[in-house]
Amino acid sequence: MKKSYLMASVVALAVAAGVYGWWSQKSAADAVDYRSVKIERGTLQATVAASGAVNPVALVTVGTQVSGQIKELLVDFNSEVKAGQLLARIDPETFEYRVRSAQADVDAARATVLTAQANALAAQAQVSRAQVDLDEARRDFERKQSLVEKAFIAQSEADKARALVNTSTEALKAVQAQVGVAQAQVKSAQATVAQREASLAQARIDLERTRITSPVNGIVIKRAIENGQTVAASLQAPELFIIAKNLRDMQVDASIDESDVGRLTVGQKASFTVDAFPGQTFEGEIRQVRKAATNVANVVTYVAVVGFSNEAGKLLPGMTANVRVVTDVRENVLKVPNAALRVRIAGVEPPAAPAASAPTVPATPASAPTGSGPTEFRNRVVKELQLGEQQTAQVDAIYAESRPKFMALRDLAPEDRAKARDRLTSDIRARIADTLTPDQKPKFAALVAEAASRTSTRGRIYLMADDGKPKAFNVRLGITDGTNTELLVSAASPDAGALKEGANVIVGVQSQAMTKSGAPKSAAPTPRLGF
Repeated sequence: MKKSYLMASVVALAVAAGVYGWWSQKSAADAVDYRSVKIERGTLQATVAASGAVNPVALVTVGTQVSGQIKELLVDFNSEVKAGQLLARIDPETFEYRVRSAQADVDAARATVLTAQANALAAQAQVSRAQVDLDEARRDFERKQSLVEKAFIAQSEADKARALVNTSTEALKAVQAQVGVAQAQVKSAQATVAQREASLAQARIDLERTRITSPVNGIVIKRAIENGQTVAASLQAPELFIIAKNLRDMQVDASIDESDVGRLTVGQKASFTVDAFPGQTFEGEIRQVRKAATNVANVVTYVAVVGFSNEAGKLLPGMTANVRVVTDVRENVLKVPNAALRVRIAGVEPPAAPAASAPTVPATPASAPTGSGPTEFRNRVVKELQLGEQQTAQVDAIYAESRPKFMALRDLAPEDRAKARDRLTSDIRARIADTLTPDQKPKFAALVAEAASRTSTRGRIYLMADDGKPKAFNVRLGITDGTNTELLVSAASPDAGALKEGANVIVGVQSQAMTKSGAPKSAAPTPRLGF
């Protein structure tokens, strides 16, 4: 009995120890460490990053329109050239003989013209002779007809004279036709001369084209031929030289992803670096965003041309440039680390969203908090357009009159509120524009365009509550610089008291069962009972 009792006691103690150890390990495994940082306020810059190549604004490819052997090469790489300067010469001997042959053809054609003109003059002389014979035959016929009437001669004599008149008339027509033929031969010979002269001009042009000259002022950045090399001009002119028109005014042709191209506009400032000069940043601006898309492996990009001044001549064509374009800047805004937006804590959900409320606008600038929405826009209008007291009062009156209309938005269906809010906002801005001077209206239009481009997204973050437990919040997010993201908090938001500068936002979650290196301890995450 004592042994049985002892064995039962041992088993009971073992079970108790196992259960205790299991619960201890489970509690240790369930314990969680939260890594957090404070929400800060500062400046954020949204940027677009891309890579591209440094190129001259104008590159001129010099080729040849005739074939032959390079007889003379007068320039080399980096040679500065002037427009019309001789760069190279193709052996002109063949083309000189062609010019001589064409010149001989022209001389022969001109001689043919002279012959045709002489024939035309001879034919004209024959016309004159035939006309004289016709006139004589007519006079003879008239005399004999008069004698017949007087019965001095027989009628047969008059008939012979009439036949001679008819014969002379036909002879005149024949020589007149010969004159037309001679004149046509003259025109044909003259046309042949024009044709031969055109051939001569073409031969002279080909001879002139053996002299390869520079079409612009610039510098030779590429030479593709050697002295004695034979070049052949067929369907495409061979490339002999590439001349950069101006190496002081250059550009970077940057490839922009299709998701970022919508944020770029002409005139935006851009900066870039090159590997040849580490630590140096070069400034430029966007001169053009080309609409032609490039599709490589289903990745669509567009070319943005960033112009810059290369007065020092440091940058050379073909260098790889890493471009950075600042598309938006927000000053004195709340910002949270991007890591906080990736955290998800199971079982912790934000409270139910309250009913939609209308935005409120302060009556005076002094009471206007910094934030987003109508208040921020109103403050920017007053500050950046430097409104006078009277204009400021008019703007505040417009917002005050619109406040009941915004309050009425709560009575609309959720799907209709956005459109109604946009209509109210457009009406407010149109009324504000009516109070501005002609000098202020362009600046106001720029503010409206900038406000329209400031889109926001939704996200979730977790703050450490006073009791040490995480609390979830659905938030609106603005621009990001890749490390931090703008946190948009309206002054009228019920979460404005919690989402503020200095609040602790959770950026990571780690179980206590994990080692400092991130590897699990030797104890199993789901401990087994000790028996």
